[in-house]
Amino acid sequence: MNVLFYIAACIAVISTLMVIIQLNPVHALLYLVVSLLSIALIFLLLGAHFAAALEVIVYAGAIMVLFVFVVMMLNLGPRSREEERRWVPARVWLGPLLLSAALLVELVYVLAGGGQPVGMREVGPKEVGLALYGPYLLGVELASLLLLSGLIGAYHLGRRAVTGQVRGEEST
Repeated sequence: MNVLFYIAACIAVISTLMVIIQLNPVHALLYLVVSLLSIALIFLLLGAHFAAALEVIVYAGAIMVLFVFVVMMLNLGPRSREEERRWVPARVWLGPLLLSAALLVELVYVLAGGGQPVGMREVGPKEVGLALYGPYLLGVELASLLLLSGLIGAYHLGRRAVTGQVRGEEST
């Protein structure tokens, strides 16, 4: 179990470093998804099945949905396909593919019963809810305000200007 944990941790560290040093946002996003999946595997190895599922659903899934929204907001046309082929050649997928393959091998091994959590108790949704809305209520509320301000900022940055409208005036 310790070996699996260290392998997943190394993959998380390597992929997170690749997120930081990548210049192209698409490449960084690929490594970010691998990093989030490796953290989910770490949660699974530690016996936190609910946290692992939340990691995959909320973080890895939500980041991909947000990326799709960004592409839709940019309204890329057919000419962007050629640019995309130049920006994301097949060799770019090699790093995330190898790291993801290592995670998949680990996951299959753990699910087959080879790596059982040692000395950990299972944490369910009720315990997570009691912790989040008990002693950590202020942190949850601050995070929700931060997400709301990010949503409002993204709306204002992404909206198109209405022609014939003076800046600062509201239309009715």
